[in-house]
Amino acid sequence: MPSFDVTRSRFRLADDEVFVLAQLATGQPVPESMAPAEARLRDAGFMNGAGELSTLLLPLMQTLVNPSVIVSLEAGGRQGALHHGLLIGGDHVVCHETWPGEEEAVYRLVEPRTVVWTLADLIALRQSDAPGADKAGEQVVETTIGVLEAGLQALEKAASTPGADERQLVVEALRAAGTAEGTATRLAQLIVEVRSNWRMTAAWQGRQDGVPGVTARVVAAWDCGPLGYWLRELPAEPVAEGEVVAGSPFRLRRVAPKRIWQELTGLLPDESEIVRREAPAQP
Repeated sequence: MPSFDVTRSRFRLADDEVFVLAQLATGQPVPESMAPAEARLRDAGFMNGAGELSTLLLPLMQTLVNPSVIVSLEAGGRQGALHHGLLIGGDHVVCHETWPGEEEAVYRLVEPRTVVWTLADLIALRQSDAPGADKAGEQVVETTIGVLEAGLQALEKAASTPGADERQLVVEALRAAGTAEGTATRLAQLIVEVRSNWRMTAAWQGRQDGVPGVTARVVAAWDCGPLGYWLRELPAEPVAEGEVVAGSPFRLRRVAPKRIWQELTGLLPDESEIVRREAPAQP
């Protein structure tokens, strides 16, 4: 059921409910198939009987229907895939976060000056590194997508087998896939310890070779808890659909949290990179 928290400008909404709100906010008809979502919104106080949206939604909808920058985050872990993000508008910034097993996401207004901090919060970025990490030196793990998938499949199988030695099973799967001993051991440690592997994309209306078009920047990394942060350098972004195959190279590089902060900052465009679009009619 959709709901809102006036004290913190937070809204719980499912995808179909967001679609209905966007249709109403832009003066578009709501498809008959979306009638149940529209009814839920009305019952929850998001709109009145005449279909007029609550004034509480004004900042949210202004940003949802006309964002300048869209930041999307795909985060994978043992509980499955989650999708979070940030919408940066002319006057407001909206963050949306999902929860494992829940259809609804939380949409909340955030202070524009804290955008990078909000992105860091979405990936649970720590400011300090694991003990002794500064003495570890540069670390790189290289293999192929096919080998990586073999390790991930072994972890999934081990997780559903009571009493299984996850690390040993993953090491054996990596060896069987043709991985050298040292790489198999290190990669198995990362696979078992990974808290999340995430990919964050920032997109906006910009210019490419002087021609208006969508511009994007992407950063991808693994958060391996006590083993620290690892930037995914290969496959290199942007990755086109169907471009990655079993034999494609895969490379992770160990980095300090400071580097991740820098990557998040560099992900966002400055004002000169954005081509402004004409704003649609406001709700």
